[in-house]
Amino acid sequence: MTLEHRSDPYGHWLFTAPNGDQLRVVPERGGLVTGWRCDGAERLYFDAERFADPSKSVRGGIPVLFPVCGNLPDNRLVLSEGTFAMAQHGFARDLPWQLEGLSDGRGIRLTLEDSPQSRASYPFAFQLQLEFRLEPQALAIRARLEHRQGAAGEAMPFALGLHPYLAVSQLEAAALQGLPPEAFDHQCMAAAATAPLLERLPEGIDLLVQPAGAVSLRDRATGTAVALSAAPPWDRVVVWSDPPRPMVCLEPWSANRGALTLCLAPGEAQEFACRYTLLAG
Repeated sequence: MTLEHRSDPYGHWLFTAPNGDQLRVVPERGGLVTGWRCDGAERLYFDAERFADPSKSVRGGIPVLFPVCGNLPDNRLVLSEGTFAMAQHGFARDLPWQLEGLSDGRGIRLTLEDSPQSRASYPFAFQLQLEFRLEPQALAIRARLEHRQGAAGEAMPFALGLHPYLAVSQLEAAALQGLPPEAFDHQCMAAAATAPLLERLPEGIDLLVQPAGAVSLRDRATGTAVALSAAPPWDRVVVWSDPPRPMVCLEPWSANRGALTLCLAPGEAQEFACRYTLLAG
């Protein structure tokens, strides 16, 4: 196991497992995992040219969505003590995180704690940790959020999600399995049948489902497939495409768009887990 800093093709930390699988991560840019190399191939899409311009939102890797997935009404968080500006998908993807290797040598841990910058829009003391472990043919992700006080001892409302960009050879070759027959279409903010939405994947889709099991993305041109398995409260999955980019996002969310349905009392913590597994062709 090695964790070393690299400057090419951009500044990042490279974690290499004994079997050769790798993770690339840029902790100072939102704790962003920018690459996952598994079984000899890169599994994530990443727009390095766009990443080089900090004024633009990231397209690629695994952005972290916290303390909201999507956006709140008028981009404002309303609490008993006041109203606070809250950007779409929250602030975690924009702040610097701390990085360390796991003691078992199988991955990395990223840590984000509250700061004056975060408290300006979210008046809570918290610690959010994400662990990325390289397992055989898989990437296992665990999250732990702790409410450490703040906001006059109020319960801390939140949502937590990930936004992984999975690479495909072309959008026309992408096929999804494991989705339920009904979905919520974020493009028109209404319930809709899933199958017709998937037919529009090469044109761009944005849908949310609550699957009963794993959801898989297969590339019919290469024969490769990756499956997302997530345990509650990461029991919602968003599927998003952004043509012409050759990628499909499979995102574990803890709540519907803009909903802060989870709460932690001061001193409480909650854990989350999901896994992306490379399937046999």
